[in-house]
Amino acid sequence: MPLKRRLKDDDSGDQDQNEDNHTQKESEKEKSDKEKSQNSIKRKAVVPGPGEHPFQYNYTFWYSRRTPGRPTSSQSYEQNVKQIGTFASVEQFWRFYSHLVRPGDLTGHSDFHLFKDGIKPMWEDEANKNGGKWIIRLRKGLASRCWENLILAMLGEQFMVGEEVCGAVVSVRFQEDIISIWNKTASDQATTARIRDTLRRVLNLPPNTIMEYKTHTDSIKDNSSFRNTKLTL
Repeated sequence: MPLKRRLKDDDSGDQDQNEDNHTQKESEKEKSDKEKSQNSIKRKAVVPGPGEHPFQYNYTFWYSRRTPGRPTSSQSYEQNVKQIGTFASVEQFWRFYSHLVRPGDLTGHSDFHLFKDGIKPMWEDEANKNGGKWIIRLRKGLASRCWENLILAMLGEQFMVGEEVCGAVVSVRFQEDIISIWNKTASDQATTARIRDTLRRVLNLPPNTIMEYKTHTDSIKDNSSFRNTKLTL
């Protein structure tokens, strides 16, 4: 885990009576289980604490790590991506972030994801499937600073595109690191252009920086093609 600390019946009586008692007990058990489930859901709801500064949306940190060169299906990827925690306020964010390893200190093929709560960091998620992402490839040594600037801009609603932004990802690789920001509607060119321009500004990117926009539909196709190629080798 990419954390600096570990977040660590009676047989007597007639049959009809027994059946009635059994039915009543089952009904009471179902009611109790339902109440427990509802209480569990309530307990899991993340809200700002007293005096804290709320964000417009709740967000969730995720982490994933995979073996390079091994094709992944959506099912195996979903099993591999782990939820770190959800926060609703500025104070809660810093409590999580201050204990996370910085991207520049991660090893291997590792990814941090920060997405609006309820959206999984997967192409196939309902909120993502018609969208895409801006991709920036970074030389080694820049990931930690760029990642922090990106997520602070996202949390602070600096992109000014309403509900279009879904989340952001930093991917640590051997030769380079990659950051990306995901949005809901790939066909909305005005929105994707605004995200691009804001991204360039908040990361203070040089004018000649290469920025690639890729739809999630194309990512799914490429991953499927890569997997099929591997299977035929």
